[in-house]
Amino acid sequence: MPIFHKLLILFVFFCLAGGASAQVRIEVIGGGASKRPPPLNASDHPCNYTSAAAANQFPIAILPFRDETGVKQQVAPVIAANLARSGLFRAVDASGAKPQHEPADIDYALWRSRGANAVVIGSVAAAANGRYEVRFRLMDATQQTQLAGFSYAASAGQLRLTAHKIADVIYERLTGEKGAFATRIAYVVRLPGKRFLLNVADADGFAPQTILASNEPIISPKWSPDGSRLAYVSFEQRKPVVYVQSITTGERRAVANFFGSNSAPAWSPDGRRLAVVLSREGGSQMFLINADGSGQPQRLATSNAIDTEPNFSPDGGSILFTSDRGGSPQIYRISVNGGQAQRVTFEGSYNVSARHSPDGKSFTLIHRCSGRFAVAVQDFYTRQLQVLSDGGVDESPAFSPNGRMILYASINKGRGILGAISSDGRVQQRLTEDSGDIREPAWGPMVGK
Repeated sequence: MPIFHKLLILFVFFCLAGGASAQVRIEVIGGGASKRPPPLNASDHPCNYTSAAAANQFPIAILPFRDETGVKQQVAPVIAANLARSGLFRAVDASGAKPQHEPADIDYALWRSRGANAVVIGSVAAAANGRYEVRFRLMDATQQTQLAGFSYAASAGQLRLTAHKIADVIYERLTGEKGAFATRIAYVVRLPGKRFLLNVADADGFAPQTILASNEPIISPKWSPDGSRLAYVSFEQRKPVVYVQSITTGERRAVANFFGSNSAPAWSPDGRRLAVVLSREGGSQMFLINADGSGQPQRLATSNAIDTEPNFSPDGGSILFTSDRGGSPQIYRISVNGGQAQRVTFEGSYNVSARHSPDGKSFTLIHRCSGRFAVAVQDFYTRQLQVLSDGGVDESPAFSPNGRMILYASINKGRGILGAISSDGRVQQRLTEDSGDIREPAWGPMVGK
């Protein structure tokens, strides 16, 4: 991101009132295209919001699982909450119905009368060594046939993850796309007294774990392709240094600690290299380095401009980045082998923070329109740019690993929050902590799918 905008974001972030780290709460606040703010400055590029029709929601009844009432972590409510947040499903009221846990128990006439197209049933049975056997079935309410069904062995601490996995199966069976409920997010929390935490949590904000605590700022966390490591920038040495840290062991290594500034890490799809931004040769320029810190940096491009915020394409062949080489901050693309960079954004005078979609057909970015910084998506082929969020001081957009949602940082009522919006603008969510300010989001990959 161009330095002047990054400094604005950091200033606002560091001046916000902090609080103790807590679980992230998610609130669904509606569609991104339903209401738009008025222009703030006529000289700014106007917001060309693309109107999004209301999503066709699939009606589904998720019934209480057998024997889960005595379990500390119930499974069915987590499944229901996951599907509801996607915006693609409508929960059918299951109140007043008799217990139904096996296909033979299902009152299909009742669920059809309530408008359900599918019914989810299941059980949570205690097993040996404090473990549980979780079973579920997804049933077609019209055809009265089973669409999916699995059994999982889980410890008490794995019941929530199991619920996410079940929601992923249901999502994929009914939409044809992979679900991303069993993934994780990373984000930075600012606490009182200039204290910073790098946290990892489930995609719904539950089960947060602190990966790093520091008295100096932490920025730009990025997940490795296999989800086992995070690259990030820490100021603990009184300057920005790029680290890579294991999620499981906590072992970490400074992989870019050269003279000057070291920032903006981005993983190659094979996890072997990082694109970073260094000032070791003057200015702000992009380099390729080995992810283990070995060897010497390889410069990607030579320019007199500020080149920053690299992001690899899914096939690893090219990199998107932000540069002001044309006079204003815009998005460019360059081969990983170097060569001539090509400009890819032309709408408006300010476009930064590009991140490829998982299928490589589009990218998300921050676009300035009517004096606001908003999340947008641009198609590579048509070059059509669609502004999704209402804007304000939005930054750091990141696609979910299935490409359906975009996570980003924003400010609401003076507090740092995370926002999430569907890639078509239909569903908006707000992620907050009860007493903390959160920034710098990154969505982890699908692992083992």
